[in-house]
Amino acid sequence: MIDDDARPKPVVGAENNGTQTASAKDVPDTDDPPPPEELEPASDLTPEQAEEVRRKYLLKRFWISARGFWSRRGDVLAWPFTLGLLAMIGVNVGFQYGINIWNRGIFDAIEKRDASTVYFLASIFPALVLGSVVIVTSQVYVRMRIQRRWRSWLTKGLVGRWIANGRYYQLNLIDGDHQNPEARLSEDMRIATEAPVDFVSGVIAAFVSASTFIVVLWTIGGDLTLSIGGVWITIPGFLVVAAVIYASITSTAIAFIARNFVKVSEVKNQVEAEFRYTLTRVRENGESIALLGGEEEERSDLDKRFGNVRRQWRLMAQQYMRTTVVSNGSMLIAPVVPLLLCSPKFLDGSMSLGEVMQAASAFTIVQSAFGWLVDNYPRLADWNACARRVASLMMSLDGLERAEKSDKVGRIVRGETEGDTMLSLKDVSVSLGDGTAVVKETDVEIGAGERVLVSGESGSGKSTLVRAISGLWPWGGGSVNFRPDSRLFMLPQRPYIPSGTLRRAVSYPQPAETWTPEEIGAALDKVGLGQLKEKIEDEAPWDQTLSGGEKQRLTFARLLLNAPDIIVMDEATAALDEKSQDKMMQTVIDELPDATIISVAHRAELEAFHSRKITLERRDGGAKLVSDIELIPKKARTGSMLRRMVKRTSGSKR
Repeated sequence: MIDDDARPKPVVGAENNGTQTASAKDVPDTDDPPPPEELEPASDLTPEQAEEVRRKYLLKRFWISARGFWSRRGDVLAWPFTLGLLAMIGVNVGFQYGINIWNRGIFDAIEKRDASTVYFLASIFPALVLGSVVIVTSQVYVRMRIQRRWRSWLTKGLVGRWIANGRYYQLNLIDGDHQNPEARLSEDMRIATEAPVDFVSGVIAAFVSASTFIVVLWTIGGDLTLSIGGVWITIPGFLVVAAVIYASITSTAIAFIARNFVKVSEVKNQVEAEFRYTLTRVRENGESIALLGGEEEERSDLDKRFGNVRRQWRLMAQQYMRTTVVSNGSMLIAPVVPLLLCSPKFLDGSMSLGEVMQAASAFTIVQSAFGWLVDNYPRLADWNACARRVASLMMSLDGLERAEKSDKVGRIVRGETEGDTMLSLKDVSVSLGDGTAVVKETDVEIGAGERVLVSGESGSGKSTLVRAISGLWPWGGGSVNFRPDSRLFMLPQRPYIPSGTLRRAVSYPQPAETWTPEEIGAALDKVGLGQLKEKIEDEAPWDQTLSGGEKQRLTFARLLLNAPDIIVMDEATAALDEKSQDKMMQTVIDELPDATIISVAHRAELEAFHSRKITLERRDGGAKLVSDIELIPKKARTGSMLRRMVKRTSGSKR
């Protein structure tokens, strides 16, 4: 038994969906701990309680990875920027205090008609404003730098885990809340990393502001003595007490009326992602839909999904309307409350106009600090939903990583062969992630230069076996062994054509500059695409421009350029007619005579190009290898040619 680095080196794959191109060592260093243990809610919990436990755990799971940004192995600028942001918050509060003092001075001077003081204070006001603007602008810059770097760091780590070991493909085969990972890695990740920085900086600014201006309120307001029913009552720091009571009322109100905000926001994000995914599928499969005349059906499906989006937006609008009632009402009332509270003292001469205005300004600042929840609850709910969606993807990846290391679900071992054997399967069984067998007890040895055809009825596990050989399907048992230092190249039935130039499409997944235009042109000539040589540097939607047969020919051009040791083809000629298929296979044999070929196909004509044929038969408990026979390529080839000659002769007689 050896590790994954001993497997045959992919020629960086004919396709991204057929060859592993990343290993654990390719994952960015995020300082993540090992995957947390799988959450198992207590059996005595109701479904609603179990769901609540899961929702709370999702936030915990998000922070397990997210906090690594500030760890020893996180981003080197994380702490410098964070400390700089905290310092700027403190300085900004200092400027707020300075303007508050200036407010008192200017109104006292106006009340006393002190012209010289008014002119002096007016002259220093621009400096206070300029300093405050510079600090606030710098604060915005540093805050957004933290958000950008945090998102980049966390996204790279999660994308690395998603790409590694074919997990992006394996997620399609397992249960879990990880649908539309592209939306979770983009929009959800953006909100999940932007909002916490805003929240933390906002909470710290609110705390520092509240602490500073509570002292101002206590100092200026002093005690308030009232006569109630003939009893004199003294309220110490009455402005502070009023601010606390006022904030408590508004915060309690917003928490009550917006109690369902998080759930509504979470569902809204999910239906938005589903709608985007459906639109993407229509675009990617436009030709098939158009040829089948499926526009009305697609329109119906899109209308249905957009209807879900509209319903969730209506619920979101209702939530926003309720919170707006409280937040807007609070914004209008808050500046008036301190004026009314201070008016008795101003009227009896115990407070100056400047002190009243200073108290009103300080009260508004304290109220804004205490009312942070009122102003930010909608964003907090949106962040909550997005962070949970990102964490759901993390949990699914955790499950795959645990399965890779666990003994509960068997894994196919990868090792090395000896002697002339290029590839061997030793008691290989292939199963689903839950342990259900698809293929069982397969033993095959393939020598260097052999060409083996894998046949069997549909659903017998042929393609699954091919994925197990490539390492893309890890679950099962037994061992898949390769000759040391051999290179593997996969040709799946559905070719992947990237965007960009034709040169990039032919070179993919190698860089476009790997081969010269002359080398690429020669490969295109050999596979019957010589008419495209003049367009090698042209950018076009080649995935939509080329026909199915041309796409398969293009992947054979990639094969000839890479010249691997082992070629695995899964219905790689299904889109070609019989004559083109024969020519393509003969080209591969002529150009790569020493290559070992494993083909999955239904066409009997392909036997002419193989030296062996193994047959899988579907049975209860998993498909099984039922025959392994030698073929006689030349004789079969002659028979195939004779059949075509008879067809042509019959046609000419008609």
